[in-house]
Amino acid sequence: MNIVFWGFQAVLALLFLSGGAYKAFSFQQLASQFSEVPHGAWRALGILEMAGGVLLIVPAALKWMPHLTAHAAAVLAFETFALAALYARHSTKMTPENPMLWALVMGVMVTFVAYGRYVLKPVVSAAA
Repeated sequence: MNIVFWGFQAVLALLFLSGGAYKAFSFQQLASQFSEVPHGAWRALGILEMAGGVLLIVPAALKWMPHLTAHAAAVLAFETFALAALYARHSTKMTPENPMLWALVMGVMVTFVAYGRYVLKPVVSAAA
């Protein structure tokens, strides 16, 4: 089960790093589609996603404050489902290009990682 969690964490880290970089550095297209969200909010969400992507891997891999991995997964799950709700208000077509579908899939995956790292298979620190 630990291998499954590490696989999900690696995939999610790459997705959150790339999605966060897009939101933080080239948010003009997003800001034009979702005018109710200001530019600064997109940048903040992007930075949150990039930090979360790093925290999904680094603390658990180094066994230095590994609880940060579970906390990061929980925060990213909340953020991802909030974005899915925002996307749902603007796009109703169920196509692979719809960002809501991707956000929901990522949200379910990161929720599984958060639950798994809190309850099923927590990463223990080197001191424990």
